[in-house]
Amino acid sequence: MGEVRKVGIVGGGVIGAAWAARFLLNGIDVAVFDLDPEVERKTLEVVANARRAQTRLHGAALPAEGRLSFAASVAEAVSDADFIQESLPEREDLKQRVLAEVDAAMPAHAVIGSSTSGLLPTKLQSTMTRPDRLVVGHPFNPVYLLPLVEVCGGDQTSQQTIDIASALYTRVGMKVLHVRHEIDGFIADRLLEAVWREALWLINDGIATAAEIDDAIRFGAGLRWSFMGTFLTYRLAGGEAGMRHFLHQFGPSMEWPWTKLVGPKLTDELIDTVAAQSDEQAGNVGLREYEALRDSCLVDIMHALERNDFASGAVAKAYRASLVGKAAVELGSLGDDGRVLTGHTPVMPDWIDYNEHLTEYCYLKLFGDATDVVLARIGAGMDYVASGLSFYTVETHIRHLGQARLGEKVEVRTRVLGSDGKRLHLFHEMTNLTTGGLIATAEHMLLHVDAKAEKSCPAPAAIAEAMEGLVAAQRSLAPPEGSGRSIKMPG
Repeated sequence: MGEVRKVGIVGGGVIGAAWAARFLLNGIDVAVFDLDPEVERKTLEVVANARRAQTRLHGAALPAEGRLSFAASVAEAVSDADFIQESLPEREDLKQRVLAEVDAAMPAHAVIGSSTSGLLPTKLQSTMTRPDRLVVGHPFNPVYLLPLVEVCGGDQTSQQTIDIASALYTRVGMKVLHVRHEIDGFIADRLLEAVWREALWLINDGIATAAEIDDAIRFGAGLRWSFMGTFLTYRLAGGEAGMRHFLHQFGPSMEWPWTKLVGPKLTDELIDTVAAQSDEQAGNVGLREYEALRDSCLVDIMHALERNDFASGAVAKAYRASLVGKAAVELGSLGDDGRVLTGHTPVMPDWIDYNEHLTEYCYLKLFGDATDVVLARIGAGMDYVASGLSFYTVETHIRHLGQARLGEKVEVRTRVLGSDGKRLHLFHEMTNLTTGGLIATAEHMLLHVDAKAEKSCPAPAAIAEAMEGLVAAQRSLAPPEGSGRSIKMPG
């Protein structure tokens, strides 16, 4: 099968809508089917949250979005799909019936991924004519942000199907965990279930509240789990002797009756208690507000981990690298007037100030990024810097002419006003694409330097020719308004 271009989503609840968002934001067309009359509204709200989170995480590297449509039937959603993601409620009979319907309507080359969190694929595929085309693709909420997906085949699943699903999930920025043997609950949910059962016992026995149990996790072990998991954490707890010492030291505690691995009976009284405590814990904060807060926290953790090239941060970093050349807008391209497109991005939440405007330091950041695009175009990118040569900015003048607010898109286009083989004179213009107004300009003078010798030097001939080529391409343009200005009091 060639590259997946369209995905059919069967079941558009919390998981299905989030799958739709992840695929859409990776440039894949999506058709959603769900019997819920509110499916379109709910899906669009989830997509909006996903767009905000993914943009914060990956910025302008994201490709152009796919097209979203809503189907009136299962057959309509899957008839021309290359891949189908089924996300129905966890009822084996329902999934079996609908998967057989999907199988009958989908193209011969298509593959089905089931989002089941615990049902065995061998049973799910038992009603299908082509059972080899089904695999479990179990994600975690929010699907559009958390990278983990458990992939598990059934007795009749082909290796090709597993490979196709794994390749697609990797393509959209996920970490594939191959579950080699079928087991109820797979791997991750079996671990979560053990913690969940013990948490319910603590509430049932009046030991702790829902909020106190969450605090015990989020202020303690949960922080370590986000990047080290259980075994690596305990290995470090064993000191220089490692895991063997840890097991000898704490192994006897495994025989103590600390935990109850069988969950308490979910009586009406316990359900009422847990629900009331959860309502109290949430306060008056709405669902979408909590989802946005959750996403912001996850992005911040991933960014921190990315700086260390570790755990989910390493996945995000590798995924962004895979997007090179796929961005919706090609930075470094020349416009009809010869200016270079050097910036194109929405305003991120952490870029705004107390007035809800793009804050001052971010103008310099965006203009600095724009300068880097010009340098990469003339052959003076990161590889050039690594060779010991570079351009240093020696003078900057920024004018603030307008505003950009959260979510509005800004674009930077750049003029190369002059070069002499040693100096590079740039003029950036930033436009708010939402309002159409020019909101800032920046004028920079850069000097070519030998970084090792810490002194200026002429650029190599190829770099000098590339600089002069940009100057020549823009020579017919009138000088930009504001260039050459200095700050002074009016006369």
